Amino acid sequence: MVDFRISEEHEALRKTVEQFAREEVAPVIGDFYEREEFPYEIVAKMGQMGLFGLPYPEEHGGMGGDYFALCLALEELARVDSSVAVTLEAGVSLGSMPIYRFGTREQQERWLPQLCAGTALAGFGLTEPGGGSDAGATRTTARLDGDEWVINGSKCFITNSGTDITQAVTVTAVTGQTPEGRKEISSIIVPSGTPGFTVSRKYSKVGWNASDTHELSFSDCRVPAANLLGERGRGYAQFLRILDEGRIAIAALGVGLAQGCVDECLRYVQEREAFGHKIGTYQAIQFKIADMEARVHTARLAYYQAAALMLRGEPFKKESAIAKLVSSNAAMDNSREATQIFGGYGFMNEYPVGRFYRDAKILEIGEGTSEVQRMLIARHLGL
Repeated sequence: MVDFRISEEHEALRKTVEQFAREEVAPVIGDFYEREEFPYEIVAKMGQMGLFGLPYPEEHGGMGGDYFALCLALEELARVDSSVAVTLEAGVSLGSMPIYRFGTREQQERWLPQLCAGTALAGFGLTEPGGGSDAGATRTTARLDGDEWVINGSKCFITNSGTDITQAVTVTAVTGQTPEGRKEISSIIVPSGTPGFTVSRKYSKVGWNASDTHELSFSDCRVPAANLLGERGRGYAQFLRILDEGRIAIAALGVGLAQGCVDECLRYVQEREAFGHKIGTYQAIQFKIADMEARVHTARLAYYQAAALMLRGEPFKKESAIAKLVSSNAAMDNSREATQIFGGYGFMNEYPVGRFYRDAKILEIGEGTSEVQRMLIARHLGL
């Protein structure tokens, strides 16, 4: 029989993060969101809890857990706020994971201890202006000049790239041509503060307002040749692997947001009265919330299965795409319904569902659009 119960260790972690999110994040995050301010104090506490090191071995300063542990933490954080959740998601699955997966021993020893401790963050520089989902259309270049890479180009929508604790950004760049005449794309670590590396002012965003997102530019930016991450010419393939894994993490975040909508509605409908009754007694409201819970349940099972396949070392590309697609849909649908249930209050930023609605849309875009997920699924069906 298939058993979907999680281990005692995973359940203990889930409860710990749930308590942290309710007691430490929920009371203050609305003010950070309104001010569009990065919550350094919350991120520091998350680091002290070991959340940034969850899937890494102790030799790198990690907690010795696994990727599923990270997903559980993301779900619980996103039940309260997605800005905090995506800071952790991007910090681990996109920031430090490429260094762990593909870095040399020296690169791992230099970067991972602080990244696992949460005292530093790293970014993932893939998307470019005009590129969008077509990551293979990379225009940023890097040429070898002696023992240095000289980088020119720009990246956009990069999370955790401009905070006071951002340590580095790993970028993809064209480093030559393959024998077949295609672009040779490699990954290179660029430390923060490197001359020629400019972080533009933060974006004015619709959602995720308490997270850090910037456009980056590189003008004759020189970094040591030793900053090449992994094998030259394998950067694109490496980042595709990272995105496959990251889709499971972002799916967990989407499930958390969708579950948060259910949580908030269950509290509200037992307090709010209309036409002489608590609105939770009306079948129309009950059916809405029942559908919301069904979406959460389905999406959670999808990311659980994708994570299980990944941890067993089995192919999981299709399943991670399904999980990301289903959870994104659940987050969007549930946040829309929650806003409707709350009525005018749902349109106010002081209520979490207002933030949930604003935060949900990016889940259909970031780390692979819903259209890209459908394309990946169709390919695995032989189409």
